[in-house]
Amino acid sequence: MTAPQTLQTAPMTAATSPRVNLMPPEIAEAARFRQIQVLLGAGVLFAVVIVALLYLHAHSGVSNAKSELTQAQDQQTQLQAKLSSLAPVQQTLDEVQAKQALLNTAMGAEVRWSYMLNDLAFRMPSQTWLTAMGVTEDATSDAPAPAAGDTLGAPAPTSTAPVPIGTITFSGVGFEKDDVARWLEAMAKVKGYLDPTFNSLATGTIGDHDNVTFQGVVQITSDLFSHRFDGSATSTTSGAAQ
Repeated sequence: MTAPQTLQTAPMTAATSPRVNLMPPEIAEAARFRQIQVLLGAGVLFAVVIVALLYLHAHSGVSNAKSELTQAQDQQTQLQAKLSSLAPVQQTLDEVQAKQALLNTAMGAEVRWSYMLNDLAFRMPSQTWLTAMGVTEDATSDAPAPAAGDTLGAPAPTSTAPVPIGTITFSGVGFEKDDVARWLEAMAKVKGYLDPTFNSLATGTIGDHDNVTFQGVVQITSDLFSHRFDGSATSTTSGAAQ
């Protein structure tokens, strides 16, 4: 016979004691719903804050843009007022430019004869001298002949190449015929002179010295124009520089 077995049960502790939830499920569901509502409300509030910040930023940008527009309009008004105040100055400037253009047209054919004569004096050979000279206007010119010491009346050329504008006749004396040849060579070097030639040559005496008298002619060209009034004036006293 076997000894009777006894059942031993472990004593129950608080950790292993069963829990009984006596809260009705409706109450738990309501609690979870309130939690969801709180989260949704917080999200809506956050979205409202973000929208409010964006609105304030946009409103600030619009205000700045309006302020800049107002400043730009004020500056435009001020500049327009200054421009209006300068209108008489512009009118005066236009008048000056118009008169300058008229002066250029009127004086475009000016010849400074003193400069030309100075150049001629530097070019004259030492063994010849002039007794008379005269200027004749080119027959193709419609302008009046120049007064003595003034300007030659001839229209300003339309080309940059020199064109004949008249002639100068000379009467002179030299010691011998070779002096006349040297005189022709010298005249060819005077600025504005073209094709110097002599028309007549005669021998004679002055006191105990033999001499020759001659008459010559040379064309003058538009190189003699001073250009003082068109801003491109250059010195015509080439002989002085040489």
